[in-house]
Amino acid sequence: MLAGSVTLERLLAAVSAGGPSCAVVSTELRPAAGQQAAIAPAVFPEERRDGPPQYSFEQRFSGDQLRYAVLVDGKASQLNRMEAAQQQAREEGDPVLGRVPQIVVSYEREDGVEEFSDWQLPHRAFDGHIRAGRIGQTPVTQTEVYRAVRNASARNARALLETSPATLVYGGWDSSRRARQGRWPSAVVGEIIGFCADNEPARTGGARVDPVAMQVKPGRAQLEEMLTEQEAELSPAKVSELRKKLKAAKTGEAVSAAPLGLGAVPPTLGQLAGVACDRIVRSQVLSFATLRQIRFGAGPEGDAACRALLAAFALDGLVRANDELFLRANCHLTEVARPSLVIDGRGGDDVELALPSVSEAAELLSEALEHASQAAEVRWDGALLQVQGNPAVISSAVDDADAAADEGAGK
Repeated sequence: MLAGSVTLERLLAAVSAGGPSCAVVSTELRPAAGQQAAIAPAVFPEERRDGPPQYSFEQRFSGDQLRYAVLVDGKASQLNRMEAAQQQAREEGDPVLGRVPQIVVSYEREDGVEEFSDWQLPHRAFDGHIRAGRIGQTPVTQTEVYRAVRNASARNARALLETSPATLVYGGWDSSRRARQGRWPSAVVGEIIGFCADNEPARTGGARVDPVAMQVKPGRAQLEEMLTEQEAELSPAKVSELRKKLKAAKTGEAVSAAPLGLGAVPPTLGQLAGVACDRIVRSQVLSFATLRQIRFGAGPEGDAACRALLAAFALDGLVRANDELFLRANCHLTEVARPSLVIDGRGGDDVELALPSVSEAAELLSEALEHASQAAEVRWDGALLQVQGNPAVISSAVDDADAAADEGAGK
């Protein structure tokens, strides 16, 4: 039986000394097409570039049984979904999220200005795009406002709260700094796993049909002309591949135009197949214990108000992300039952509450903001720390997965 709803009073008690450790939101999911359908879990590249992509399997308990489980959506991805949902709501005019401070990097492109907030950049307040930019004529890292953000600590995180609260909730690590590196663990984490029979995924066939011809093999000069006309829009890896083919071809020799997407690709049994799961679970944890480690220079009551504001912000992101159950192609899921929210009552006396709706979470965030404004003089007025992105970043950007793999990148 539900013991009520999530209220500001409950959040204030949770983030004060002696409060519960965490709140857990659990959701049982299933393939939308039915139990017989396989789903596409998260894919991870091999450490070696030439290796095939892999699924992530491990052993987990389902009830009292230790079983194989596949990672359907990982912790980083779950946080990104929460931020993306809040960013979209902000852009659509949500009045409360519009008041939350952000750091925004602007890049000038030929077709206009493109902006990225700390809700979108991977390292949030400490992202390389921010550190490489300028505020006016001054490098960001040399400005007082950004130095205050980087110097924030658990003993007083006020500057970060009023500049990039997303970093306090979703985590960030100022790993490139010589000293005083800010290390902020995420206060909310989540994942989706699917229980399956084994950890050996099947392979499935893949093919491409070209209605014009099975093969397109122009002469060397003709292919060279095609490449030249499209080169500005091709990835460097694709251009390099074709250049090597052209260089190796003899004069007058026909060369396959398959790298340009011309011609059919015969079926091959090389792609990862989906995974059959008899149980899929989404688990999300909001850690009050993590928030209780942070002070804001506002005394016990004021600090609790600041932490409750962050907890409400995290709940808002979690609820908004869960409201849109979209993961990726061939991974369509539905809910088996309503998500449950359980707050650790200490000593095993857990309390189950009703998970707020999107509108209820937004109202709770608004209430927490007003309380923090009064109790701790928190200023959330939609202020943006505007950063002009370094033009050298845009001019040297390569949107190419192969190049990213060379640098050990990937997600």
